[in-house]
Amino acid sequence: MADLTSLILIVLKVAVVFLAVITGCAYATWLERKLLGHFQNRMGPTYVGPFGLFQPIADGIKLIFKEDVVPSRGERIFLTVAPMIAFIPGFLSFAVIPIGAAITLFGREIPLTVSDLNIGILFILATTSLGVYGVAIAGWSSGSKYSLLGGIRSSAQMISYEVAYGLSLVPILMIAGTLSLNEMVAQQSTVLRWFVFRNPLAFLIFWICAVAETNRAPFDLPEAESELVAGYHTEYSSMRFSMFMIGEYANMLSVSAVAATVFFGGWNGPFLPGPWWLIAKVIAFMIMYIWFRATFPRLRYDQLMDLGWKVLFPLALANVLVTGIVMYIV
Repeated sequence: MADLTSLILIVLKVAVVFLAVITGCAYATWLERKLLGHFQNRMGPTYVGPFGLFQPIADGIKLIFKEDVVPSRGERIFLTVAPMIAFIPGFLSFAVIPIGAAITLFGREIPLTVSDLNIGILFILATTSLGVYGVAIAGWSSGSKYSLLGGIRSSAQMISYEVAYGLSLVPILMIAGTLSLNEMVAQQSTVLRWFVFRNPLAFLIFWICAVAETNRAPFDLPEAESELVAGYHTEYSSMRFSMFMIGEYANMLSVSAVAATVFFGGWNGPFLPGPWWLIAKVIAFMIMYIWFRATFPRLRYDQLMDLGWKVLFPLALANVLVTGIVMYIV
């Protein structure tokens, strides 16, 4: 009976998290279009529902009924598999992100996370790195030079920024002394104990690398409409295209949730229940993503590589060294 209860709880948690992330991805598109509209002195979506709130639903229905076109020179099997590979990793990260304090249900204490891994941060780093395979396979299998260039760019960008991305978290792991996200949240019980204040350089490097890892402006070189039409998904349509889009927004939500959990106390906060604080922090990071897109021009490819290898990588290494020295002395 206990095993059946545990199974039901796991299934319920997975279903709730999946539906929440899917809904978040849909309304992240609405938020982006609305904010970009205001940034550019226009209204954004307004007609479909109040304030255009039903626009994501209309977009989803439209994409479902769109014709699914496969290029004559494309590899059909890989064209189908690639969006799935890009789609799934963004959701896996939410399996280890703590949403709130444990609650009591069915006479037992239940943590508000799908799986409380003691190596949660390593799990996230491993899963978020897999999405680039979908992008690279999509670029190769489309039979288009624009798509191939987008896939190659994405692979090079991922390799360049993955190193600094991982190293940026090492000082936080040294300070926290754990790889468990639940333990990290517990150590940030008050605002002054947030890790962003204890090592702001680590957060700065992490956030720049996170924006690059998710291929968002000003690091959206794999798509680069002015150069590559739409990059790796030029030849995609219908639901395969939408899977790439959902995967991109899921990765943005995942990175935002990790930033909120590791650097800004996760679900900790006064007055409101834990999950609402985490949601508020994630929304704040999503607004920052959109703000970057509206503000900064796209980098040239050589500038992108120089920033990754000549600036962020040495800074991340130096931050690890200085953090170790300070911890040894103090």
